[in-house]
Amino acid sequence: MGLGARRALLALLLLRTVAALGRPPRSHSLRYLFMGASVPDLGLPLFEALGYVDDQLFVSYSHESRRAEPRAQWVRGGAASQLWLQLSQSLKGWDHMFIVDFWTIMDNHNHSKVPPLVKVTHHVASAVSTLRCQALNFYPQNITMKWLKDRQPLDAKDVELKDVLPNGDGTYQGCVALAVPPGEERRYTCQVEHPGLDQPLTATWEAPVPGTLLTGVISGIAVCVILFFIGILFRILRKRQASRGALGDYVLAD
Repeated sequence: MGLGARRALLALLLLRTVAALGRPPRSHSLRYLFMGASVPDLGLPLFEALGYVDDQLFVSYSHESRRAEPRAQWVRGGAASQLWLQLSQSLKGWDHMFIVDFWTIMDNHNHSKVPPLVKVTHHVASAVSTLRCQALNFYPQNITMKWLKDRQPLDAKDVELKDVLPNGDGTYQGCVALAVPPGEERRYTCQVEHPGLDQPLTATWEAPVPGTLLTGVISGIAVCVILFFIGILFRILRKRQASRGALGDYVLAD
């Protein structure tokens, strides 16, 4: 039963009541209030509907009772009628539609959450050692980023806070920086909390492994040497081609 049918039902109930009381008919206002709860353990009904005529409550419905309850004396006599049963069925339809639509919205909202990618980098400038924690490509915008020293939270005044900035693709990025004593970088941990994370995420700065750095240097030198010899070989080949061209143009005289 749609909204128009419910209004027609109420009008019939009003006319029946007016006729029974012997009063002349007049215009009335009709309003419905629909309410729902997202968490069932708050002591509130998952769905509740209240109907008002001229600001007087005349019907109520809850997800738990699943039936329309008369709340005004002038409708109690018609609570067992076919029209009242139809109103109850109509409110059941609103109840079902709310539950289905609500969880569809919640499911879509949960799927839209994008957890942040967190990394910690190390920077040294003017003998000052700074750790920078970056949270990248997350959604929604609300995020909590803080530094821990030996797993204990630091005072906010010691942390350089920076704004959360939007990316071009609708996600966000944030950053917090911290000046630390040189050589103590490993004692500090960045902790990030975000709706897209099941639990807080932590990240620390990983110093480059000396062996890995040495391997990279050796590999770079080897590449340079190879390119150097390729350049020499290329020049030799060009000189030989030029010499052959000069001999081809030479003609002996008789």
